Amino acid sequence: MTDNPLRSELNNLERKLILLLNEHKKLKEGVQTLKKENQELREVIKVKETVLVDFQNQDKISKIVNGMVVDEGNTTELVEVIDEYIKEVDKCIAQLSE
Repeated sequence: MTDNPLRSELNNLERKLILLLNEHKKLKEGVQTLKKENQELREVIKVKETVLVDFQNQDKISKIVNGMVVDEGNTTELVEVIDEYIKEVDKCIAQLSE
């Protein structure tokens, strides 16, 4: 008779252990899924930041060009100014890629 309550308690503990292990497995899989999603979202943010910087640069260039008042006859002067801007941008790109 003393063996029966112990066996029952052992079976109960074994059942609880199996439930806990299953729950642990589900939670571990959930963590992996969230880590993967987090990494994907970080990559999306990087892409969006790059696009934002590009738009900001385009906006700055647009403001610079719109701020220039050029007569019809001074197109060569405008070309020279734009060439200077391009050279400066190229220098910046070269420095950033080092």
